[in-house]
Amino acid sequence: MTEEIGKVRLDYSRYPGEDLYCDGRVEDEILEIVKSLSPVEYAGVIAERKSWPILYHLSGLRENIVDWIPMRRTDKVLEVGSGCGAITGALARKAGSVTCVDLSKKRSLINAYRHSECQNVTIRVGNFRDIEPDLRDDFDYICLIGAFEYGQGYMDGDRPYETFLELLKRHLAPNGRIVIAIENKYGLKYFAGCREDHLGRYFGGIEDYPDGGTARTFSRAGLERIFRECGMEKYSFYYPYPDYKFMTALYSDRYLPGKGELSNNIRNFDSDRMVLFDEKRAFDGIVREGLFPVFANSYVAVLGEDFALDFVKYSNDRAPEYRIKTVISGTRQENPFVRKYPLGSEAEEHVRGMKLAYEQLTRRYKGGNLRINPCTLEEGPDGVCACFPFEKGRPLSELMDQCLDRQDADGYQRLFDRYVELVGYGGEAETADFDPVFSNILVDGDTWTLIDYEWTFGRQIPVKELAFRAVYCYLLEDEKRNRLELDKILEKLNISLREAEEYRRQEAQFQQFVTGKELSMAQLRELFGQDVLYPEKWIDRFRETESTMRIQIYQDTGSGFREEESEFLQDVWTSGREAQFSVPVSGDVRAIRIDPGMEPCVCRVLELTFNGAPVSLEKKGIVTTNGKKLEDGRKAENSTCYLFAAPDPNIRIDLSACNPVGKNQLSARLEVVVLPREMAAALAGPEKRGFWRSL
Repeated sequence: MTEEIGKVRLDYSRYPGEDLYCDGRVEDEILEIVKSLSPVEYAGVIAERKSWPILYHLSGLRENIVDWIPMRRTDKVLEVGSGCGAITGALARKAGSVTCVDLSKKRSLINAYRHSECQNVTIRVGNFRDIEPDLRDDFDYICLIGAFEYGQGYMDGDRPYETFLELLKRHLAPNGRIVIAIENKYGLKYFAGCREDHLGRYFGGIEDYPDGGTARTFSRAGLERIFRECGMEKYSFYYPYPDYKFMTALYSDRYLPGKGELSNNIRNFDSDRMVLFDEKRAFDGIVREGLFPVFANSYVAVLGEDFALDFVKYSNDRAPEYRIKTVISGTRQENPFVRKYPLGSEAEEHVRGMKLAYEQLTRRYKGGNLRINPCTLEEGPDGVCACFPFEKGRPLSELMDQCLDRQDADGYQRLFDRYVELVGYGGEAETADFDPVFSNILVDGDTWTLIDYEWTFGRQIPVKELAFRAVYCYLLEDEKRNRLELDKILEKLNISLREAEEYRRQEAQFQQFVTGKELSMAQLRELFGQDVLYPEKWIDRFRETESTMRIQIYQDTGSGFREEESEFLQDVWTSGREAQFSVPVSGDVRAIRIDPGMEPCVCRVLELTFNGAPVSLEKKGIVTTNGKKLEDGRKAENSTCYLFAAPDPNIRIDLSACNPVGKNQLSARLEVVVLPREMAAALAGPEKRGFWRSL
């Protein structure tokens, strides 16, 4: 009934004997990976195999969602829905003991093998309802990370989510907390064109799950209603960004995002996605209107006492020696602080170097007007951290955006000139911050403060290089900033095109220096090759095609074909390129002209009849065109193919041989393919005739 894998104990006493859900063979693949490789090798496997399940289950960034929680080494944690153990390791490092519950034996084995050195982990395999009576009642934390949405699969009855929480409450210690991470059914990414995570369907959650399914996500208001119905009045919300799966930043109601911060929105690893609008710009408006809690992509709900932390940002897609997290706390108190922690012992030297950078930059800018945010080092039970006062002011980038928005070129130039003056001060010193980008400088009246200088080097860097990099990064962050006239800035800084190209090359080298062998999430997305689809472009193409794929009919009653007497046929297309129609013809009509399109095209006449009798396409003089007759590989009876290289294709039918009467009817079935003009002209040459045999 039990099994030990390394130091991890698995309990099968409530296991039903078979796994009731499984991702298929990929779980066997993941099991072999965790059996044969160490966690430090997972990143290489993720990049090599380009598999969404492998990324989802093995990425170290998954741990961010619980890393920020200030657990004690004596805390007892229950993890419901532990799966393959994406966050179990982080919990085991932070807490005294971790009890995992998961229905799948295969996934629990993966969890055990990848954390086999953790002697404080026990995994209970089976349905939560069966295991729940055996659980202790003094857990300090109960974590449901991507599990609460499956509540109706755990529980019976018409209020499964409330029942789920009521059961969990029984197992909390006094002052214990329940932590829920879940998607927001009204998250902005779903409006913008991401598929609903559990159904793989566009707008599934927004439409309130019309196709059913076992999972349900909620709005903030929906979650609050469930909490209150369970008698849980004390709760707080946090907002993981871009979402809870691969969180890089966590906001709170005490510290909400500012304009321009939410720019990393294309994260489609599992499937293609649409882009119906620019999420960054939409988020900017949502932030300005105070609606971010409504449209955040995910929530972390903490049921119980709140935490002191206001904001956290993770920089852990870097090389190990530069991985840090930035924590902001006390923003509604008198003396708020920013602290930077190393994410691993390899990054301790980098964090300690921030104090040295502060001292060096203070000496360089002494006598100037650029203020350097003070840095002190703090030693604690979890190691060292760099501590900074939380500065007031607005980012320089935001002030520059305002100038661009109101087309105030002079105002922008004044800000930029001031930037060059302040940053360039003391340029003869053998110390320079390589990263004084506009977002790293806060402006409060006449006080300009450099708040982030972790990339300070002991060498001279020309101010024009620093200014170029600041502008370059500024432009990359937002396409609407492209209205900035970069040529004028290069001229003002006396930067040649050759120098600019060298600076771009140096920037690529710097990014490689920071990330090392690690691939960022943006790079992984490109590697996985999931498409980003722009429906607006499809619509434009469709309209363009629709305007050219129109069939126009002329009837000659003796005065020739006249434009004002022609008509465009409606609703004639039976498929993407096949049209079928009938046209009434009076007895005095001498000839009919069919224009099968408004642009060069290939037109195959599949059927052509007059009063039900076939019109001969081979008999000389009856049918004439301004196109080129092609050899038709189908060789179907009464079917002829024409290439029209001119932008006004037409087929003329002489009715004198068709014996028209008082009332007549011309019927046709055509297959039309529009061609680019250059291609049509090239294919009209005699050497291209053989190409059309394959049409």
